Amino acid sequence: MRTIHLIVVHCSATRCDHPFPVTALIRCHQDRFGFTGYHYYITRDGTTYQTRHEQLVGAHARGYNQHSLGVCYEGGLDEHGNPADTRTSTQKRALLKLLKRLKKEHPQAQILGHRDLPNVKKACPCFNAKSEYSQL
Repeated sequence: MRTIHLIVVHCSATRCDHPFPVTALIRCHQDRFGFTGYHYYITRDGTTYQTRHEQLVGAHARGYNQHSLGVCYEGGLDEHGNPADTRTSTQKRALLKLLKRLKKEHPQAQILGHRDLPNVKKACPCFNAKSEYSQL
């Protein structure tokens, strides 16, 4: 059993006006890593996909993968390609539901955005996940 210390929230860094379905995410990660790096992916319609078993180490937060889970939502860039919180209301509900479940299963885990990790110079997940989910 892996001990999970972090639940790291990500965005796919794709434009809100260009679909990036789960099949595209899996293909992208297969090309880069040979496997899917995130454990969960939430599409714009709020569908949550488990893309990697929780007991398998992911590839989503260099230096933190061994003891973390990666949760990604589709989007994160506005129609001009700028970082933005593009979560739909259904994505927000699905993300909250998933994070509540993961926190219940891993009560010691801290929920952070990718950008909250030391030495990360990205806007990902393009909103303040640390404060938004601090009460879970």
